[in-house]
Amino acid sequence: MAEATVNGSGGSSSGISVNKKHKYGIKEISGRLLEISKGQRGFIALATMASIVGNLSQMGLMGFGAAFILSCAGKLTVGSAISWGAGMAISAVLIALMRYIEGFASHVAAYNLLSGMRTRMFHSLRKLSPAIMTERETGDIISVAIGDIDTIESFFAHTIGPMFTVILLPVAALIIAGFVHPVYVITLIPVYVVISVIIPLAGMKAGRNIGATYRKKLGSLKSFILESVFGLKDVQIYGQGKIRCDKVIKRSRELNVIDHKKTLHRQLISSLPTFFVYMARIMIIFLIFALQIDDPSKINWVIILSFVVSASFSSTQSLITVVSSLTDTFAAAERLFEITDRKPHVIEKENAEGLERSDEVIWQDVCFSYGSNDIFKNVNVDIRPGDKVGIVGESGIGKSTFLRLLLRFWDVDSGSIKVGDQNIKDVTLRSLRDHIAMVEQSAFVYEASVADNISVGVPGASIDAVKKAAARAGVAGVIERLPDGYDTMLGEYGISLSGGEVQRLGIARAMLKDPDIIVMDEPTSNLDVFNEKQIIKTLEEEFKDKIIIIVSHRRSTLTFCNKIFRVQDKSLYNTGKGGCQRYGQKKG
Repeated sequence: MAEATVNGSGGSSSGISVNKKHKYGIKEISGRLLEISKGQRGFIALATMASIVGNLSQMGLMGFGAAFILSCAGKLTVGSAISWGAGMAISAVLIALMRYIEGFASHVAAYNLLSGMRTRMFHSLRKLSPAIMTERETGDIISVAIGDIDTIESFFAHTIGPMFTVILLPVAALIIAGFVHPVYVITLIPVYVVISVIIPLAGMKAGRNIGATYRKKLGSLKSFILESVFGLKDVQIYGQGKIRCDKVIKRSRELNVIDHKKTLHRQLISSLPTFFVYMARIMIIFLIFALQIDDPSKINWVIILSFVVSASFSSTQSLITVVSSLTDTFAAAERLFEITDRKPHVIEKENAEGLERSDEVIWQDVCFSYGSNDIFKNVNVDIRPGDKVGIVGESGIGKSTFLRLLLRFWDVDSGSIKVGDQNIKDVTLRSLRDHIAMVEQSAFVYEASVADNISVGVPGASIDAVKKAAARAGVAGVIERLPDGYDTMLGEYGISLSGGEVQRLGIARAMLKDPDIIVMDEPTSNLDVFNEKQIIKTLEEEFKDKIIIIVSHRRSTLTFCNKIFRVQDKSLYNTGKGGCQRYGQKKG
């Protein structure tokens, strides 16, 4: 079933069109959210009971209040004004106490559940990466992880309790009405059905597409703004400020159009129940008049009942407020489930073994494609112990893919990649990646100390080991000049490093890990000639027995490589002294 889609996302069109089919139905989403809520069933049960008792107390307050007035006026002979007043006081205390308990318990449960949902989403992203990062905007994924999951909070904190309350309170009111006169039951049942069943269900169904469109548009806008902030330097340099601002304004206006529809929907389903509630109250007044003529002795109980019924309507109307927020909640849950339910491109075998040795890498008839775009066809490569391999070729032709297939970020379509004598599909991902370190063109800097950033791959590494790795990567001098040395905080709220310094930080991570295989993607692109030579010298001297695979446009970076392959025509060609030939084949 197709997902909800929005024409014009990304600002390409001002028109808004929604595919009305959804991947998940309301019943399925509700069921899954209720299943998730079982993890906090104790707090949720407490919140639900508090909601029920609190609303019953509100009905009691109104009923006892009516009885108190009638008793003071001498119209009610049952009980005393003191007893009815005491009932009012107890009800008032219970209302306040139960609202506090309900709010506390429901929000404790909600925040605990949201924390678990964020954790599960992170685990899902970890399994789906890096493929999902190429399929969805980073900002949109962040929007799901933060904004959409926060939106689901209203279901756990404000929906489950009212769902039970809206059933029990009308039942209680109808039971009381049955003791007064059956005609009240006949009159009130249709009102409760309309307010508690028909309007909520119709409202949720009518608002699903609006909610889905709004969440998608909001995620797209957040992603665009995040992209603009991260690229602010280039935006300023190339004079793109006005263009980006205009696009933000355009997307904001599109979002406002959807938000306006959402507001109209919310106000409509909020006002309709109010109409039926007041119509019901008018009918009760007429019934009081009719029943007074028929049986004047029951007039006091009819008046008390009218107060009780009016109080019961407040709980049913509160459900409508909840329903108006569920349009966003279900849309947010659907976006979350689309990620957590997605099957990863790479699935580890149940009986996967640990990698035993990693002193050679062998490609056998490997074919791989991104969709319909063929990258490799029948590639055979032997990388022996101690080989230093350079990979060259035009941009976008598959050089980085060569590294990512070895790390098993994607699986080959056919053929096999072996490390040692084991197919990498037969070993655990953890053991495979424990033997390999990857250095990319731009290392990610975490909001942590310099030492913690270097020891990402070796948690708990000693400071001496960290310093040694930094020295080998040629970044020790830079670190020692920082305000707090290795304890200096980096990242968004810490000190920023230059591109070359960040690159050397990434190399230090790999050197601290000391793996059997090192794969590098443009590892010296931001380094000057001196630092490049220093890194190459370190690799030559200290990693003689290791396999090193380097992707680089710089020929100077590959001077120590004993094998250099060019990616071309969906294959690898040896560029040795004898000329260019397909690897594994003799020259013609």
